[in-house]
Parts: sequence; C-alpha cells; structure tokens
Amino acid sequence: MSYFLDLHCHTSASFDCLASPESQVKAAAARGLTHLAITDHDRIDGALRARDAAPDGLTVLVGEEIKTADGDLIAVFLEQAVPPGMPARETIEVVREQGGMVGIPHPFDTFRGSMLVDPRLEAMGGLVDWVETHNARVVGGRGNERAAAFALELGLPGVAVSDAHSTLEVGVAYSVVETDPSTPDGLRAALAELELVPGRATYFVRALTPVSKLVNRLRGNRRVAASTRIAGQPHE
Repeated sequence: MSYFLDLHCHTSASFDCLASPESQVKAAAARGLTHLAITDHDRIDGALRARDAAPDGLTVLVGEEIKTADGDLIAVFLEQAVPPGMPARETIEVVREQGGMVGIPHPFDTFRGSMLVDPRLEAMGGLVDWVETHNARVVGGRGNERAAAFALELGLPGVAVSDAHSTLEVGVAYSVVETDPSTPDGLRAALAELELVPGRATYFVRALTPVSKLVNRLRGNRRVAASTRIAGQPHE
C-alpha cells in the first residue's frame, strides 16, 4: 500500500496564512493525501484543531515550524509547542525529548529564515531526519537543487513538500512512501524508501502571503518574539 505525505503545511494559526485548519485537512483529503503535517510557525494549536477535524483516511501529524536562533526547523510528532529563539542544537534536543522528529525546511532559500544559507551551519545536517529537497514555494537561486545536493552528500532523505499557506497549495508537492508514516518509527522507515512528486506554487498564490500577514496583524495574530513566547500557548 502506498501513502501520500506532505510534511509542511500551514493554517490560520500561522501569522502568514488565512486558511483554517478545517479547510486545509478537507483539501488534503480531497487531493488524495493520506498524511499531512500541520507545521504552523512557533505553535501547535492549529495542528491540534486539524487533527480533530481530519476526515477518515487522513492522518494529521502535529508539527511546528520553529524559528531558531540559527534558522528554521520543522518538527513533527510534538506533544507541546517548542519555543522559538533557541539555538538549533538546543531546539532539536527539546524536540527529541518529546519523541519528535526534525527536518530542515527550504534550507537554501535566501528569501526566508533558511538555516544553510550560512555555510557554518551545515553541521546541522547530521542532527536531523530529512531535508526539504523540493519545497514548492522556493523560487529562484537554485535553492531546491542545492538542497538536493546537500542531502545526497550527507546521505539524508530528501522530501517534497507544499509549504502550503492556502488551500490552493495543499498537496501541490508531496512524497510517496510504502511504509505507514503515522508514528516516528514508521516515518523513519518510510523516509528510506520515498518517491518525490514535485510541484510549484504559482506566483499568484504566493502573492496572497503579504495579504494574509496584514489581515492577521489586524486580527492580532502576530509573530510573537522569542522572549515573550510561552510554549504551548497561542499568539497574542
């Protein structure tokens, strides 16, 4: 049996997305995904809502995109939110203490908080479980190509993800695996035998992100500074 996995998706719990958790899981199921990681920025309440709302046939992995002092990380199988602002190594330790797994998102994207833009951080590759070698929102600069070369050099699995910030993007890129990735052990085994299905977010869809940030700012959903962040709590 094959499973269809997208390891990077946002909901309206993120400061830069307006799509509700309910709409994201509905879109994922409609497009044939079997597993969707909800990875909102620095919080997990949207992922918990998505898990509760997931239709039959779709498994939601509770995750988070964490802004570390060294760049962004993706974590899944979380029980509590991991606070932003810590060094990457310390962040990974906190994730591991929960039994979670860690990946590097859009590692060479110069337009975002990408960890490997700084060559000094390439040692982080030895501490993670996967690298996003195809992120549907990476544009220009050969970011995905560099990520694929980096993963190959370190012998790390490379995954394809949508990095969806709207319902239009869910599942535009994903990975196909033959082992059920519903648990950490299952995902670890699945990563050894995956097939990438790449796709691209259109420029029109990407243009919605600044609008989403503005609307969320007006609603009071802002990205909270690390110094004021309380693990597990929503944004102010």
